[in-house]
Amino acid sequence: MDAPRLTTSLELVRWIGWAQRRAGEDWIRARELSHEQAFVLGYLTRQPGAIQRDIARMTRTSAASVSSLLQGLERRGLVERRSEPGNERVKQVFATPAGQELIAGFDTAMAAADETILAPLDEQERATLHTLLAKITAELPQPTRD
Repeated sequence: MDAPRLTTSLELVRWIGWAQRRAGEDWIRARELSHEQAFVLGYLTRQPGAIQRDIARMTRTSAASVSSLLQGLERRGLVERRSEPGNERVKQVFATPAGQELIAGFDTAMAAADETILAPLDEQERATLHTLLAKITAELPQPTRD
């Protein structure tokens, strides 16, 4: 099967995004995680003790969806929920050491994928690409973290 013929710059950028996303999905799948589970584990390693409402907002899903996702991670021993002192109804969520270990290599794996993608470029070409992409993205609406 021949590679698709890409004729525009943005088609090429999308192909690069696809290659990067594919590398991440392969890494996640090898650990028997869903994309959502991996995202939540990564979030909890950076925000230990987050409450379910914060996780729902960050993942842009419902509290019920987050509850179901957390139950699956709890069954695998990857997260634990603890009651907030003085308020038994509010549960803080923590990645367990096993959860932290499972997700720990993701950033390294993605850096390796980026290096593979950029391998055909020398340092000057990489700097030029970065400058051009920064110029384009400076004019785009910025993503929000609400």
